[in-house]
Amino acid sequence: MGEVIAEGWITVDEAESLTGYSVAYLRRLARWGRIGARKVNRFWLIERASLLAHKQRMDRLGNEKHNPWREDLEGGRHNQTGGDSDAT
Repeated sequence: MGEVIAEGWITVDEAESLTGYSVAYLRRLARWGRIGARKVNRFWLIERASLLAHKQRMDRLGNEKHNPWREDLEGGRHNQTGGDSDAT
C-alpha cells in the first residue's frame, strides 16, 4: 500500500503474521463483522485490538468454537426452532 496507516490498524498481511490466520479467513471475519475492519479501496485494514480480542476468545473456547449453537453467536442457528413454535 505504501501509505501510513492510523495507529491501531494493521494490514491483513500483518494480521496474518500476528495471528496465524489466513488472509482469506481474515477477510471473511471482516465481511461478517466479527472483527473491526475497514475496506480502503481494495485493501482491508484490521483493527488490531479487535483482532486480538477475537483470537483470545476463540483460543479460550477451544473446540467449542465449532459449535453452531453456542450462546455467543448472534443470529446463529441456536435461535432457529425448525418449525412454527408459536403456531396455535
